Amino acid sequence: MNTLHKLKKDISEAINVLTGQEISPANLTLTPTKKEFEGDYTLLVFPLSRYFGKRPEETAEIIGDYLKNNYDIIDNYNVIKGFLNLGFSKDYWLYALKEMTGTQDYGKGEHKSKKVMVEYSSPNTNKPLHLGHIRNILLGWSVSQILEKAGYEVVKTQIVNDRGIAICKSMLAWQKWGDGVTPESSGKKGDFLVGDFYVLFDKKFNEEYQEWQKTDEAKKIFEENNEKLTEEQFFKKYKNEYFNSHSVLGAEAREMLLNWEKKVPEVMKLWEMMNGWVLQGFEETFEKLGVYFDKSYFESNTYQLGKDIVDEGLEKSVFYKENDGSVWIDLEDINMDKKIVLRSDGTSVYITQDMGTADLRFKDFGTEKMIYVVGDEQEYHFKVLFEIMKRLKRPYADDMYHLSYGMVELPTGKMKSREGKVVDADDLIAEVILEAEKSAKERGELENTTEEERAAIYEKIGMAALKFFILKVNPKRRMIFNPEESVDLQGQTGPYIQNAYVRIKSIIRKTGKLEIKDFSDYAGINEYEKSLISSLSDYPELIQQAAEELEPSAIANFAYDLAKKYHKFYSEVRVLGAETEAAKNFRIALSNMVANILRDSMELLGIRMPERM
Repeated sequence: MNTLHKLKKDISEAINVLTGQEISPANLTLTPTKKEFEGDYTLLVFPLSRYFGKRPEETAEIIGDYLKNNYDIIDNYNVIKGFLNLGFSKDYWLYALKEMTGTQDYGKGEHKSKKVMVEYSSPNTNKPLHLGHIRNILLGWSVSQILEKAGYEVVKTQIVNDRGIAICKSMLAWQKWGDGVTPESSGKKGDFLVGDFYVLFDKKFNEEYQEWQKTDEAKKIFEENNEKLTEEQFFKKYKNEYFNSHSVLGAEAREMLLNWEKKVPEVMKLWEMMNGWVLQGFEETFEKLGVYFDKSYFESNTYQLGKDIVDEGLEKSVFYKENDGSVWIDLEDINMDKKIVLRSDGTSVYITQDMGTADLRFKDFGTEKMIYVVGDEQEYHFKVLFEIMKRLKRPYADDMYHLSYGMVELPTGKMKSREGKVVDADDLIAEVILEAEKSAKERGELENTTEEERAAIYEKIGMAALKFFILKVNPKRRMIFNPEESVDLQGQTGPYIQNAYVRIKSIIRKTGKLEIKDFSDYAGINEYEKSLISSLSDYPELIQQAAEELEPSAIANFAYDLAKKYHKFYSEVRVLGAETEAAKNFRIALSNMVANILRDSMELLGIRMPERM
């Protein structure tokens, strides 16, 4: 039990003695006292006054007086309206730090019986991972780490979209214009090479479309279907129809997709080769990002799943069939639309596959909670999916959750894959590492390290910059990623937090060997030390809250606040040159605990800490 939780438990027991009422410690609101008031922690008394039958001020006086007279850790108190400000004795702070330093894996929650699946990444095999994927992957990984720290068993999965018309476009472009090029012969990563052919297909298609617009057929269609639009406006709107009805390249891509579904050998061989290139490229990027999956599912294996569920839904009258044979669900009773779950030709739609994949995952792992990390443009899709599974009475249906996130952009604006206007994940990773290297060289603090050591440090700083900058933002918000800002040692950045950790490690190295010695005689605890211990005391509850809310930004902001407090402590308080041996021992123990929690909290964000920078 951490010290802050123990305090809540003590207050809960005091209220029980005073009123005979059982108040759960979880229902008590206890926060650090604001700087303008005297005290260390403040108890919100307004909700408690009804148990005492008195006004909030009187209730606060009764509780404060009882705590001061019966608990040694309470030194004094004062009441401001309905707030009880508690001042702690030095014994509280010493006990708190001693308990933290003696707790293995501080902040780790008790084991939860519920098993959780987190699905993230979900890339397409027609292009490399890009900046948008990075936000998805980092969110999914961090949420997984936080849930595990909170005590849950977590299964990390991804669904790889490795079939469909987009993949066929890349395949067709390679077949027509690739001249047998491979990753080995070109010196390119496989996912980059395949992505180039996806862009090339779009370039060739646009050229074909431009030529077609000059034909009599195109002019006739424009005249017959014109809706008071200019030619430019009309043909921009007509582009998808052209691809499906007139385009030679479109017809060839659709034929390739049909041949894939028929398992035509030469098409399957080409698909397996190019998919293999992309998947190998993905693995290299995942390794750079420091993430992995317990299991990867592939759409080529799952796209037929869910049809049995559709039959089940028809039997249970959850779904209904139209005259053309298509199958739908009517959700108008909950202010949603009718949604197709099977086409008239018997082929699946995305939601059909998602139904089948959810059942498969439950069968594979028995996960009672399923979290889908997917962009906010898919919010309606997941509302429909979750409602369907509830109506089918799946045992996991009440705990399906869409962790949606906003688009991430660069200062230059939005990205467009088909036009090649994207920032690939590998290029962005290389850029932030280069920014970290430039920043480190300007400071000139790594001159006594080897080239290999410097490269490892640059990588840690660069990846911290990238990951922290993205994860410090609430997932719901859209954001702009600025590589140069992300490495600023003075801003709210990953490197700023790493710098606090490195500063502590430097102090500890100067002691020769870390040894937590007795500090029970230390009597002069100052406001900077109290502030650090208060933050450290909040850590276990923060983990539980971040796990409940699936909110990595709470961890990121905590780590930044803790680092900021330590930088202030370091500038105002002597550690190795402390006034007494007890003070020195206390401050070394405190500094080491801060370092441990900085490292631990940053690991929850997927960030590694350097020893020097």
